[in-house]
Amino acid sequence: MTPQFLSQKPVTVRVFRQRLSSTPRGARLARSLTLNQLHSWGIPYGTDVSDAVGAIVAELAANAVTHGRVPGRDFELRLALVTGSVRVEVTDTRSGPPYPPARGAVRPPRPLDERGRGFVLVDALADRWEVLDREPLGKTVRAEVDVPGWLALRGETGA
Repeated sequence: MTPQFLSQKPVTVRVFRQRLSSTPRGARLARSLTLNQLHSWGIPYGTDVSDAVGAIVAELAANAVTHGRVPGRDFELRLALVTGSVRVEVTDTRSGPPYPPARGAVRPPRPLDERGRGFVLVDALADRWEVLDREPLGKTVRAEVDVPGWLALRGETGA
């Protein structure tokens, strides 16, 4: 008799990781690489999931190069297609202020404010997100967007 865990299909986690220069060009490249990677994983350009993840990456990468930049240090983009969602992680190397707002503490900016809309978008588009301290230096913002029909991406049918 075969134990049940041996008869189950393995769970495949697809991961993409890239270090990028802490420049506006690096931030734009992060979004482009994200959309290409999602498409290669079976999440086509222009879908709700692709658009949401692309916007989240654009905001988090812009924050990393604007507020989390340390001269001479890159930021890191990490994408993972995990069970039921796409996980985005953007890591910078700046410790200390400015800190992103805590989830649930995101306030919309006043109409004439020139900044402060990035986390409003992340909060609206992500199904879950959090800020994590990074050792030895820096922080990671992790966001997840649920993928409806994710079993189809793995070539399976839902039960």
